[in-house]
Amino acid sequence: MITVPLHLRGPVDMHVHLVGNGLSGSGCWLKPPFLHRFLADWMLRQLGLKVSWRAPEFDDAYVDLLTSWLRDSPVSHAVLLAHEEVYDHSGQKLNFGSLHVPNDYVFAVCRRHPELLPAVSIHPARPDALDELDRCLDLGAVMLKFLPNCQNIDTRLPRYRPFWNRMAAANLPLLAHSGGEHTVPQIDPSLADPRSLTGALEAGVTVIAAHAATRSGLRDPDYLDHLLEMMHRWPNLFADISALNLPVRSAGLARLLKLPEWHHRLFHGSDFPVP
Repeated sequence: MITVPLHLRGPVDMHVHLVGNGLSGSGCWLKPPFLHRFLADWMLRQLGLKVSWRAPEFDDAYVDLLTSWLRDSPVSHAVLLAHEEVYDHSGQKLNFGSLHVPNDYVFAVCRRHPELLPAVSIHPARPDALDELDRCLDLGAVMLKFLPNCQNIDTRLPRYRPFWNRMAAANLPLLAHSGGEHTVPQIDPSLADPRSLTGALEAGVTVIAAHAATRSGLRDPDYLDHLLEMMHRWPNLFADISALNLPVRSAGLARLLKLPEWHHRLFHGSDFPVP
């Protein structure tokens, strides 16, 4: 089960992205593909952020905007997500991906803004994965986040079992992307299937399937049926409703609204800054 500290008993947005370009020393990097650069510009305009994502002041301006929106909303806290780099299964870092948000930057931002709660991102193939996990637990991480299909993580691989065992022992929940993805590049689209998360579930990790395994694009498979079948089997499997307001994913939201028996297993997430 997921336990909520007493001081957080109120609306919590548990799916909020931190982004940055690193030009001010945050350690982030941002390298959107050519066509996605226009999408990034459009998203920032929708948010009312007048600073370009290419500008040195972008990182601070983004945090200022996020915290101002949070203060003006009925949400009391938001879980802020790091974004890991991509590794192969042997632990070799790959030159792949469009952004990186280090764990240390997430902790630094959350220290300045106590209404933000730190969620770290650690690839279990990293040679220092267990050490980094212990370090982040000591620093107060409340969750671990990754995108299996974009960061090349199949939790069923036996070599990752010690990592999941350590997460389970620490009662650290895992927020894992499920379903298609088109905002950041995919390295293995087959890992969009929530069944790629069974290794962590078997180890006893509380897993939250982001986006409820719904399709992102018209040609993506819809894995919601797989997710519901898995939820029958795994009481430690939950889902969030982030991005289910988008046109393609909204079909999944319509289905879930008709299944009240699963509503207690759904969490609120905005997927900010996705409009």
